[in-house]
Amino acid sequence: MTDLVTFGETMLRLSPPDDERLETADQYTVRAAGAESNVAVAAQRLGLDAVWTSKLPDSPVGRRVTGELASHGVTTDVVWDDSDGGRQGTYYLEQGPPPRGNEVIYDRANASVTTAETGELPTEHLGSARGFHTTGITPALSDTLESTTGDLLSMAREAETTTSLDLNYRSKLWDPETAKSVLTDLFPDVDVLVVAERDAEVVLGRDGDPESVARGLADDYGFEVTLVTRGAEGALALADGEVFEQPTYEASSAHPVGTGDSFVGGFLSQYLDGGSVDDALAWGAATAALKRSVPGDIAVVSPAEVEGVIEGDTEAISR
Repeated sequence: MTDLVTFGETMLRLSPPDDERLETADQYTVRAAGAESNVAVAAQRLGLDAVWTSKLPDSPVGRRVTGELASHGVTTDVVWDDSDGGRQGTYYLEQGPPPRGNEVIYDRANASVTTAETGELPTEHLGSARGFHTTGITPALSDTLESTTGDLLSMAREAETTTSLDLNYRSKLWDPETAKSVLTDLFPDVDVLVVAERDAEVVLGRDGDPESVARGLADDYGFEVTLVTRGAEGALALADGEVFEQPTYEASSAHPVGTGDSFVGGFLSQYLDGGSVDDALAWGAATAALKRSVPGDIAVVSPAEVEGVIEGDTEAISR
């Protein structure tokens, strides 16, 4: 039985080694990178049976994506685009120590995934899965994906599959007003909402302390779990009227990209398996902490490592 199905775009990330500048680099590391596939990999590595669904060009670069995800055990159930215009989205990441910071340049316009329609996607897993996950990035990519995302959430809800949505606002894709209009239309089919505190304010117009934000959203939309992430301040979840708080674990700052997706993957690995919200939060926070030590967008972690972070046993050398 499939535990988790995720749907969305996965790009190829190209990044120069070390702190090299994009404009002078003569080589790049290539890795698969996508919010929903990042969640699928984290959940798969932590014990769930995960499926990632999308649309890719039928080409070597498209197969590069599925090959990497499959190497982590994720089932890749995709539509292959064999048209002349089939395109794989990419992004470039330049990492720099202070005062430079990181720079991201996207090259994803007209990628094959932007044409993915509900009727062509393999949806048989939705009816038997425990969970379905997507993010606010996906409907921002095209009108077609806006419609498809809504259809899949509705189908999952009708099948009594637990649905989760990470709002994951990207200002390079749309403005807050448009994002709010589209995403709140999806909320009635969402059981678990994940929203960064800053996105709750910027996109949803919710200010105040995290508990007030969570209660307001739960009251308005009836979420099963409302999860507000707070960066270095940790996370807060509201479920059945009860508040759960989770601090962050000590972590490196070397590789922050993908941390939020890793948190969601860790959380779902326990929540969909019947774990308590408290335990799921701890697994999410520990997975996110470990991800920050791992290059790329994907949390290459194990259950034993996550348990070690939670229990505070991270100092010993494994021999």
